[in-house]
Amino acid sequence: MPDFKQQLLDRLHNRTATIGVIGMGYVGLPLAVEFARVGYHVIGLDVLPEKVDRLNAGDSYIPDVPSETLAPLVESGHLRGTTSYDDLTDVDVISICVPTPLRKTKDPDMSFIITAADAVASVCHPGLLVVLESTTYPGTTDEVILPRLVKNDLTVGEDVFVAFSPERVDPGNPVYGVHNTPKVVGGVTPACVEVVTALYEPAVEQVVPVSSTAAAEMVKLLENTFRAVNIGLVNEMAIMCKRLGVDVWEVINAASTKPFGFMPFYPGPGLGGHCIPIDPLYLSWKLRALNYTARFIDLASEINTSMPYYVIDLITEALNGDSKALNGSNVGILGMAYKRDIDDVRESPALDIHELLEDKGASVSFSDPYVPSVRLSGGRTGRSVALTADWLAEQDCVVIITDHSEFDYDFILEHAPVVVDTRNATAGRDGRARVVGL
Repeated sequence: MPDFKQQLLDRLHNRTATIGVIGMGYVGLPLAVEFARVGYHVIGLDVLPEKVDRLNAGDSYIPDVPSETLAPLVESGHLRGTTSYDDLTDVDVISICVPTPLRKTKDPDMSFIITAADAVASVCHPGLLVVLESTTYPGTTDEVILPRLVKNDLTVGEDVFVAFSPERVDPGNPVYGVHNTPKVVGGVTPACVEVVTALYEPAVEQVVPVSSTAAAEMVKLLENTFRAVNIGLVNEMAIMCKRLGVDVWEVINAASTKPFGFMPFYPGPGLGGHCIPIDPLYLSWKLRALNYTARFIDLASEINTSMPYYVIDLITEALNGDSKALNGSNVGILGMAYKRDIDDVRESPALDIHELLEDKGASVSFSDPYVPSVRLSGGRTGRSVALTADWLAEQDCVVIITDHSEFDYDFILEHAPVVVDTRNATAGRDGRARVVGL
């Protein structure tokens, strides 16, 4: 009987393994590049032909992956893109890196994972390792992925190997990427842990095995729930400080001088991105099915999702200072991305703020050096305008939602009449603009 585990380990150790990565977005492309850099042959699959075409041209569409890094890997044949699952028929490893959004009812949308799992099942063969990286609720790997792979008389841990390894991508982070961020792995069996560890060891500095796929799934949810809850706390602290007439930024900076027992988090206009606003709600949803209420998660979500409304109140207050109503005023938004120096608008609070302002009768425009256009409510397309003195002067109020480093804040303060600063970006700067802080 063939020893599929040893055969796979041999191919992983001598870098002759071929790896398929499903989903060439912010998670999948950096992972595929790192695998290719250490000598694996990688096939990146995506349903969007335009992404695949750019990948095969060596033209990166992800800021964290420079084209100068991608192009040589494509030219050498270590990385190529495809839209067809048929190209994954003979691969040794498949990594699933597809989106896991929430539905409007705040329950998980598992459709992308299920579609990918069904497609993987169609090309599954003895000796295949399948790793789910998409963030999801504890139990997904065992309940959704595993049954689809072992239905053809394949035994997990002997014929096929199944694991979960949470993605820990932080878009725009200049310090930490795939290579130097520790990789948590959990397998269905000890043999699965062994082969998934062998997969990642050449590509990352540290592999951290845990006892099960559910434990690995829970690790990612703990990480992002920790952040969401603490951001909710500091957002509420900002509201309380405002009522007390205290500068919340001064309070945080002073508290940060304590060398133990305190970790600074910072308030803002709301949560954005593909992880922090969404992942804790996966856990909350799972626990509801077990008749348990995740109270911290639900409360933090309530506070964080209310912050765009609080920002509208601040804009209204700022306009009132000039005896103007929000209805009929020109309001300029600075930054549509969910955080500084990236082009990602997923779950960005700026989208909510833009829509709320329009609902209240304001005339809204935005400027963002990273986001040339964005899809607005009703299917409309909003386009970024140039950050000029004339545009700033035309606004009755300018609100800083994303504190991009490219913004010239001295210039903004000089030409805008009123600025609502939700990021403390103008601290310590002087200008003619009246500033209303968070």
